[in-house]
Amino acid sequence: MMTEGGRITGMVAGFLLLAQVLAMSRVRWLERWIGAHDLLTWHRELGAGLLILVLAHVVLITFGYASESGVSVFAETDSIWHTLVAMISAYIATAILVAVALLSIRKLRRRMPYELWYYLHLAGYLVLLLSYGHQFADGQELSKGGFGHWYWVCLYLFVVACLIQGRIIGPITLNLRHRLRVAQVVQESNEMVSIYIEGRRLEDLDVQAGQYFRWRFLARGCWWQAHPFSLSAAPNGRWLRLTVKSAGNHTSDLQNLRPGVRVFAEGPWGIFTAEHRRRPAAMLIAGGSGIAPIRALMEELPTGMIVLYRARSLDEIVFRDELEWLAEQRQATLRYVLGSRDDPEPRRAFSPDGMREIAPDLRRRDVYLCGPPGIVDASMAALRRLRVPRRQIHMDPFEF
Repeated sequence: MMTEGGRITGMVAGFLLLAQVLAMSRVRWLERWIGAHDLLTWHRELGAGLLILVLAHVVLITFGYASESGVSVFAETDSIWHTLVAMISAYIATAILVAVALLSIRKLRRRMPYELWYYLHLAGYLVLLLSYGHQFADGQELSKGGFGHWYWVCLYLFVVACLIQGRIIGPITLNLRHRLRVAQVVQESNEMVSIYIEGRRLEDLDVQAGQYFRWRFLARGCWWQAHPFSLSAAPNGRWLRLTVKSAGNHTSDLQNLRPGVRVFAEGPWGIFTAEHRRRPAAMLIAGGSGIAPIRALMEELPTGMIVLYRARSLDEIVFRDELEWLAEQRQATLRYVLGSRDDPEPRRAFSPDGMREIAPDLRRRDVYLCGPPGIVDASMAALRRLRVPRRQIHMDPFEF
């Protein structure tokens, strides 16, 4: 029973591993269908299950073989290492998986620089490579040929093809076609700058307001890092604009970019767009730098929207002139919510009663929500209390 349980957990773990890699392959059809945020959520939640299944597989197989052979677990482990060569790669893959899982714990991740975590996380692809040989060399269900063998081969080929398309071919094609460069850097506030990007044939770029790219600026000190930033203005065929808040060494360096710097972009991604709305009216909620995609959406959503912008003071409001001009042009209601989180106005605005006062017809509106965790959590709690259907809530939280 232990041996068969180990085989079952191994097969399920192998399937979940392929699903994990596919979810983060960045292939356009999958991202457009499900959305980057939901894929990230699935990837994170599947990761915990995958780790448990892999560890259960190792323990059950080892104890099962030891019981059948009538030897100790340590003797059986030594035997496996010396008689089944592909098992060595399997143990290495397991160690890598455990390390990646530990690094993904939120408290540990927050203490690490983003790029260090990102590149260490890429080691997860080695798990796919190292486990491949083990599954087909030692797996009783896959080593004998037949339908199961070829079905599993096709799964691997499909996932690897999506990975190559999403991570390599797609980005290279986009950048060769559009030849992106920095056109201008504009100071929006003490901590935020807008970077204007120009390129060739931008009118042919399949991008919408609310979407984001991973931007790599090929300047000294910046070229080795790529970060996700949403567009802060709707695409117009002439330029793209992203707005960056100084929150670390890399984002601080971006404030000193010079015109002409080459840009390597991956994307666009995200379903935080007007195309995915369910209702004719909308309410937009932004906090901090989350105003960037919200400001872009104001250009493409139907008129009559309500915009709720959370900031600590008037001095921290970004795009104030643009927002007020767009509100007038788009017949939108624009409301600033100012003060600390414990002040009466913010607490009231993000309560069920406060939201009902601001938008009495809230249940008949799509809600677009972008901001730091505190605003997202408070807004979601109020929206649930007001029974706004989940399909009408579109989120672009600060998670990558």
